[in-house]
Amino acid sequence: MFRIKGLKLSNNSLMILSFLSAMASGFFLSGANIAGVASFADISLAGALGVVTSPAVLAGSLLRCIVDGTVGKNIVKIIAMIIIVITKLFSDIGNRTKACGFFTAFGIFVSGMLISAVLGEFFYKLLFYLFYSVLSGLTAYSASLVIMSLKKQFVIELSGKSGCAYALVYIVFMSALCGIEIYSLNIGMMIGTAVTLLASYYYGHTGGALCGALTSCGAFLASSDAGMTVVLLPVAGLMTGYIHRQRTGVSVVAFVSLSFMLMVLTGITKNNIGIMLNIVSGAVLFAVIAPCYSDKWVSTGTDSGTALPDIINARMSFLSDSIGTVRAESGKIAEVLAENSKDVDGVSRISSKICSNCYRNDLCWGSEKAVTQKAFAKLSRQPEITYETFPYELQNCLKKEELIKKFAKASRERMTARILRLRSSGNQQLLSEQIKITEEIIRSVGERIDVRYSEPISRLVTKKLSRYGIVPKKVIAYYNIYNRLIIELYFITAESPASTSRICDLISDELEMSLDITSPAYSGREMRFRLFEQPQYAMEVYGASMCAKGSDENGDTSTVFTDGTGIGYVILSDGMGSGKSASLESKLVVKMFRKLINSGVGCTSAIKLINSIMVAKSGDESFATLDAVRIDLDSCGLTVIKSGASATLIRHRGNILKVTSPTFPIGIYEQSDVFTSRYSFEDGDMIVMFSDGIDESQYKSIKELLLGGDDVKKIVCEICEKAESFNPSVRSDDVTVIGIRVRKRERQQSVPSV
Repeated sequence: MFRIKGLKLSNNSLMILSFLSAMASGFFLSGANIAGVASFADISLAGALGVVTSPAVLAGSLLRCIVDGTVGKNIVKIIAMIIIVITKLFSDIGNRTKACGFFTAFGIFVSGMLISAVLGEFFYKLLFYLFYSVLSGLTAYSASLVIMSLKKQFVIELSGKSGCAYALVYIVFMSALCGIEIYSLNIGMMIGTAVTLLASYYYGHTGGALCGALTSCGAFLASSDAGMTVVLLPVAGLMTGYIHRQRTGVSVVAFVSLSFMLMVLTGITKNNIGIMLNIVSGAVLFAVIAPCYSDKWVSTGTDSGTALPDIINARMSFLSDSIGTVRAESGKIAEVLAENSKDVDGVSRISSKICSNCYRNDLCWGSEKAVTQKAFAKLSRQPEITYETFPYELQNCLKKEELIKKFAKASRERMTARILRLRSSGNQQLLSEQIKITEEIIRSVGERIDVRYSEPISRLVTKKLSRYGIVPKKVIAYYNIYNRLIIELYFITAESPASTSRICDLISDELEMSLDITSPAYSGREMRFRLFEQPQYAMEVYGASMCAKGSDENGDTSTVFTDGTGIGYVILSDGMGSGKSASLESKLVVKMFRKLINSGVGCTSAIKLINSIMVAKSGDESFATLDAVRIDLDSCGLTVIKSGASATLIRHRGNILKVTSPTFPIGIYEQSDVFTSRYSFEDGDMIVMFSDGIDESQYKSIKELLLGGDDVKKIVCEICEKAESFNPSVRSDDVTVIGIRVRKRERQQSVPSV
């Protein structure tokens, strides 16, 4: 049983309706012409339909030939459809698309050869029927593909192979419809106008131009006169598409007005009234069907590509907010549980248990109640209870020993509970901070990236690597907002290539452009490389370090890297104290920060996550500073990031800026303390970073060095050599100095060869 808008149809009724529709289609299509000869639209329809409806097309076509008296003229078509119907009845091809196309072409070719042989025109007509059969078979294959797609998905899929099939079927059947006229109205032109206007309204200038071109093609196949009436349809659809998604009335007026103006400008004078009548009729038809249209039934293939990032962004943002709500609610629950876990009145509990069996109970808690309560309160406040500290108010108490034991036990329980609450509070703060970090990471991952994906280069790189036995799991090539090419290669970790330089050379040679490659970034199961065109700016980085007196290992750790997207990082961490233990702490911080950044985590979230790990990793006191410089090498944007680090000096346009931050090092508190700030920066500017081995009172001398020249290496070495005078404190410390200078590359814009 089927239901169509409230109308119930049984299987028999549906079969009868399908049979009558197919018969009517065969009747109307039988009289159509294409390129001056009888159209093969009815034959292709018979070949595409099933066993029940295929004979209906034959019946309708035969009825039309009898009515028009053209049975002899169309004998080839009739015999071809008889062969197709018989083949479907006595074989199991069903609705298989390739079989439908093959047997349609076969039926026409055999029918044409038989009739040509009877008329003695065998060799003369052979090539014509071969061409005719191929076209009809291709149309039948496309129509069958369309029908099967609709049955399977209930969606008009206008992308890929299915989109090509729809285009071919539309052209062929549009050519047939353009041969049908009712009271000066050309049915094909009217429907083509409505479809073009519908496409321009919902899919913009691309949809309008494409459907207009397909309609014009179908009309020209019907006849040159029909084609001339719709020759300007693609232009009108294109221009109307630029104002799509307005009110339907606006689109109708714009389309009709543009069609009229184009017709006047091009000098088309033949049958102007008829052309405009068809255009207006098609526009009216569009206005009627437009409110009923829904993209639920049509897929263009580009919808997911444009909407998916927005969907992911919305879902990530929603998930982040949901986690934030859970964090807030968990804090409230913890407070409620803490209130409920507080000890009840210990004095009342102990007195009721011990004094209730004493014969002096009525006296102590009767006429002397105030004195007794005061004494019990003293006992509850004493951290350690002995006979010497026992309150004098209870000197006549008969159960001193029991009271001392009970209050001493209660004191120990209170102390234990207080310690547990403090630990629980610290754990709750740490957990809350970790959940907050998760919120920030999820939200940052969901942010839409402004890039242009390049499918041709992705495909080219994949083919190039596969020829050399290198098979990445995924290749993604795209251009950033500065039109610089970036290629991401993902490999299964166990199948990762041995040499990254070879991959870089292979791809550079294939694209005929110079590319650099990053160090591998690991996620556990996968490994990623990034190949990239060199950005506009480059960093000159020099560092110098010196161990503290009596230490054989520097507690400071630094690193320089780029993430492959055009962002350069310089990191400096100073571990607590000096020597091996300090070195381990700083190395841990730098290593984790670099891994998180390369994995796509933001700087602030990365520092917070590292802080959480440092706090939770052991019970020993351990911490390290983090001083980071982030430089956008495409735009020369500078961001300074600090967590307990010393001051940084920035030389910009002959001025020296000192950047300090009142933050704590990583690993001290559950809640991390991060300072981030952006600064103006350009070609030739310089940055100097220090560990805490430099006394801030000596920054004036260092400023003079910075203003005295551009040799970064010389400046860094001189500061490091004078570290002892720059730090006149009694306690010696490790010293690390890093200098950074940004310069502009002489970069030529290269175009990849695709």
